[in-house]
Amino acid sequence: MLRKLAGFFTYFMRHYLPDAYLFAILLTLLTAILALVFTPSDIMKVITTWGGGIYGIIAFAMQMILILVTGYCLALTPPVSRILNGIAGLATTPVKGAMITAFCASLAGWINWGFGLIVGGFLALEIANRQRKSDFPLLIAAAYSSLGIWHMGFSGSVPLLLATSKSPLNLIEKLTGQVVPISNTILASWNLIPVVIMLFTIPFLFYFMHPKEEDSIGLTAERAKELLGETVEIERPANPTLAERIDHSYIINFIFAALGVVYLVNHFIKKGFDLDLNIVIFLFFILGVIMHRKPINYVRAVNIAIKSAGGIALQFPLYGGIMGMMIGTGLAKVIAGWFVAISTPETFYMFQFWSAGVINIFVPSGGGQWAVQGPITVEAAKLMNIDMVKSAMMVAWGDQWTNMIQPFWALPLLGLAGLSAKDIMGYTTMILLWWGAILTFFALLLGFGVM
Repeated sequence: MLRKLAGFFTYFMRHYLPDAYLFAILLTLLTAILALVFTPSDIMKVITTWGGGIYGIIAFAMQMILILVTGYCLALTPPVSRILNGIAGLATTPVKGAMITAFCASLAGWINWGFGLIVGGFLALEIANRQRKSDFPLLIAAAYSSLGIWHMGFSGSVPLLLATSKSPLNLIEKLTGQVVPISNTILASWNLIPVVIMLFTIPFLFYFMHPKEEDSIGLTAERAKELLGETVEIERPANPTLAERIDHSYIINFIFAALGVVYLVNHFIKKGFDLDLNIVIFLFFILGVIMHRKPINYVRAVNIAIKSAGGIALQFPLYGGIMGMMIGTGLAKVIAGWFVAISTPETFYMFQFWSAGVINIFVPSGGGQWAVQGPITVEAAKLMNIDMVKSAMMVAWGDQWTNMIQPFWALPLLGLAGLSAKDIMGYTTMILLWWGAILTFFALLLGFGVM
């Protein structure tokens, strides 16, 4: 039954979902229409907020390009390649490969979302290369499942903001004067229990979704060589020039890497296990420099990796425009307000979760969504005498949930795999339904005071 349902969604997405670039354009037009209908904004307000949003996301787009490129370069190093090969070796059948990819990617994504994408993506490639009868789009969908759990983990924007003193977005501290430690959010039992359930059930979802062998779309030998077979190691010439000696210098490479190691050690000593986006990029970069050993090898790795970043460079600014309209015209607040208006104390958590899922389609950024929806959620929770911390985490749950039908965060992974969003969205729609049911159930348990 699940295989047939997954097949239906896969067929539908492949035939009717446009390219991710066109999806972003259509979503832009829909957002503009909704803003004109449901807010007092005129056409010039819509256009100016759209244009401002495009420019406002350029720095973030660059961060995303760097996390893909530095992660890709790290995966191309011999040590990481050996680890991935070892894990991939456990996948003795195509079905086991999908299950292993889903579990490893989700666990890594709970630790850090960028780490989960990269680990999941390269593990999927290695398994597809070994198990040619595997369904490659299914494996990439399994790798993307990490983005459905990340906001309940250690890189979650909302719980980390609530734990950060004097942050302008720590709305609970502004009301209560106290920060919220991660023991009350990420490590709380009501957050950890659904995490464990999701981690151990999602592999079985992929077990039941895996198409029959004759219907699978495997990774061809030619495509595998294109994605995995490029040589990074560059041999030193027999009679090198001074420039070539520098290019191949181990000493210069490790002196440079030592600067980065000192910076990272100092950062973790002062701030503890603080893994924001910039630190993840820097960590991937320095580890890649060290494990590629020679400067010229790292240059070669970057030249290979950068080919996968085209989708980010093209589409992320469009989502910046959509977010600009949602925030600038007040449309996001209007949508959040609809769900607050129909809530009761028992259903408040559930409706906050659902509303966050809807808003995430238009504002696919955890921090950006909290800036829009957070004030409404916290204020409504205060007025209704409802736990503000749990209410805030409902925004986090909803933000991650609809990533499964929003190709924004899939772009780095799709670039890595050479696929389009419609190739994987049929499978990820099934994840959306499963996780939606689990998290709705737990939101209701919270609402009725069971947890």
